[in-house]
Amino acid sequence: MCSHQSSCPISDSPDHHTAVIVAAHPEQGWSLLCDGTIVFDDTGELLPDGQVVDPHRTLGPLAVAA
Repeated sequence: MCSHQSSCPISDSPDHHTAVIVAAHPEQGWSLLCDGTIVFDDTGELLPDGQVVDPHRTLGPLAVAA
């Protein structure tokens, strides 16, 4: 899918997040990468083979109101 120089990593490689964004829809909360992966604002992903990657957000400490 990737046609630019310095090809992007394929969707099943560990660094696939470095692929170039080819379509961005921030109003809908997703972007399409040139490797065919759809990434969502909540850090979830949909891979080209239909596999779903759950969001992998890290939770910080809860703020306590004084």
